[in-house]
Amino acid sequence: MEYNYKEIMAAFNIYSRLAAKGYEYREEIREYMIDDKVRELVHAFAHEVDCTIITAGEYIYMVPMVTTSPFHITNDELKRRYLPYKQQKNLYIYLMYVTIIILFGEFYDSYQSLEPTRDFLSLDNWLREVNSFIDALEEVDKEELRKIEKEMGYNWISILEEWNAMDDIREGVRSQDGRTNSRVSFLRTVKSFLEDQGLINDIGNDEIELTEKSKTIIQKYYMDYELNRGILDFMYSIEREGRENKDASHI
Repeated sequence: MEYNYKEIMAAFNIYSRLAAKGYEYREEIREYMIDDKVRELVHAFAHEVDCTIITAGEYIYMVPMVTTSPFHITNDELKRRYLPYKQQKNLYIYLMYVTIIILFGEFYDSYQSLEPTRDFLSLDNWLREVNSFIDALEEVDKEELRKIEKEMGYNWISILEEWNAMDDIREGVRSQDGRTNSRVSFLRTVKSFLEDQGLINDIGNDEIELTEKSKTIIQKYYMDYELNRGILDFMYSIEREGRENKDASHI
């Protein structure tokens, strides 16, 4: 397909605005919506920096697809911006990812549905579900867990140990802050990251909702088991087995 100078410059202008902010209002870049050539060029520019373009609600976003993209937040930046000094290790980034998967899974019935099955989630419910997963993970034989670690590249044993080492403070939840080594404070750290990335909204009373951006990303990419290296299957199979074992113990 051939492009004229006007189309190229229009596409580059749109790409530049998306690259600068990560998003733009649809009405502000209407040519992207109505001109196939301009839209194709914008996608081509984004592809060159390992990003994709998604439309969600009133916004258009440029989202990095791989860690090598210059627009991807690096592990060092993530640790520096969000994690307390004592938690500035890659292990805590993996733990963040696990808690995010559980959070999103609560909105999508453990990723069994294409549309959200709830409107909001409380911090207490999120904490309870993370605790439930860790409890189920603890029931897995350690040798079996080590084999799984090699296959998936996830240090599940260290994640398990670190979460258990955190204070399980349930009283005075609102008083917990980032300086407290508690599970609640860690979830608040993850919450802050997700808010900054435009993936959740705080609707008050320690309750959060998904944004249109997160819904689009979840449907397009989180549901892709190959993209997530089977982690979704593993996590929810572990949780399912844990619940079944718990139910059987009452018989």
